[in-house]
Amino acid sequence: MKVPQAGAVAAVIAIALTASGCGVFDDGDQGEGTLAIGIKFDQPGIGMRETDGTFTGFDVDVATYVAKELGYKSNKIEFKQVYSNDRELLLQYNEVKFVVASYSINEKRKEKVDFAGPYFVAHQDLLTRAGDASITKAEDLNSKSLCSVSGSTSAENLRKNLAPKAGLLEMGGYADCVVALQEGRVDAMTTDNSILAGYAARKGNENKFKLLGQNLSNENYGIGVKKGNKELQRKINDALKKMVADGSWEAAVKKNFGENYRYEPAPAIIPVS
Repeated sequence: MKVPQAGAVAAVIAIALTASGCGVFDDGDQGEGTLAIGIKFDQPGIGMRETDGTFTGFDVDVATYVAKELGYKSNKIEFKQVYSNDRELLLQYNEVKFVVASYSINEKRKEKVDFAGPYFVAHQDLLTRAGDASITKAEDLNSKSLCSVSGSTSAENLRKNLAPKAGLLEMGGYADCVVALQEGRVDAMTTDNSILAGYAARKGNENKFKLLGQNLSNENYGIGVKKGNKELQRKINDALKKMVADGSWEAAVKKNFGENYRYEPAPAIIPVS
């Protein structure tokens, strides 16, 4: 798989290419050319670029399966890094064909992009240091500091509904929040339990952190596509249904999150209207 560009830089390049009438990938779905897919690079178990340049995670497996159903072999996939605050831009400017990046479906995002799926249900949770007994529930954060990622809905949800007095540190990526938590610069980190579980289980992090199991929200992960591309939406939905039916979906969940991860059954696909 090709070496990808950073999300922010890629968006700038995409704008220039669009303005000049050029494209950054083949727009067909027949396996010609390369297929650019946006994923996260810093989420163990979800989307991770390993030190050897390979990609691992549940979203990577889903993206690869969908690409195969669209007619693209793995060597024709170009994974590009996306951040929580630039996913819509990369789709709008044709820098990626679709985004598989722990992308929770909500009404605000649906104004800018369309979603195939959902293909996974996660729940917002809290990660703290293993030895910290002062935080047992979200409300305890009113006198604490919290880290989340810019563009994520998690911190907004927590501060609005449960801990309005919590201090907030917004970082560019989840790995930055993990470092801030480990160093004591913040008291907790919040995002989806699937992402937090991946970091807690990451080699080198054993016994350093604990997941509180709060289930503060329901997060339905969807695959983002450019607004109005109904045909691609339907094709991705068909691929997701097949992935569930043939057992590949469940196998990917267990492989990436571990046999003990308590996951929801595959959610019902929303028909394209």
